[in-house]
Amino acid sequence: MIDLSAHIAAAKALLASPKVDPPSGLAALGAATLAAAAAIAMAGVVVLGPGVVIDDPSIVLSR
Repeated sequence: MIDLSAHIAAAKALLASPKVDPPSGLAALGAATLAAAAAIAMAGVVVLGPGVVIDDPSIVLSR
């Protein structure tokens, strides 16, 4: 009969959770900077972009 205990031990070793480094404050700062830059870029496209029309329904012109 084949001894499968070595194969079972190897499979259990593969299922073990990997070691995870603690989160970095620098990574969070980089993500926040990227999000802020994207927000500013999107606002610039809306303000400076051609053909952008914002209709304000609260303004009604009547004579």
